[in-house]
Amino acid sequence: MDIDKIGVLISSFSFFAYTIYYFKSSKMKMEFKRFGLEKFGLIIMTLQFLGATGLLVGLLFNPLLIISSLGLALLMLAGFLVRLKLKDGILVSLPALFYMSLNAYIFLTTIN
Repeated sequence: MDIDKIGVLISSFSFFAYTIYYFKSSKMKMEFKRFGLEKFGLIIMTLQFLGATGLLVGLLFNPLLIISSLGLALLMLAGFLVRLKLKDGILVSLPALFYMSLNAYIFLTTIN
């Protein structure tokens, strides 16, 4: 298995885990409230679930991998910007930056 596929699997399973965590824990819902995005929590989790699914299916159907990785990279860029706006520390902001970078890498390697 090559490094690109490993990156896809890491990203996909992480976003599945985040989605499950959102529905199992009130902590994540409280974070969305703190961000002022509580009305969008379900939409964001749906996008993350669809993106994670798209990454896996995209291993078999390249256009879906392109769309999903770009979508997740943009979603994580937005998450990172929200954390900057709220003046969250760098350690708290690192996951969004990491997943933005990982999905941007997947996107760029897939289109080339």
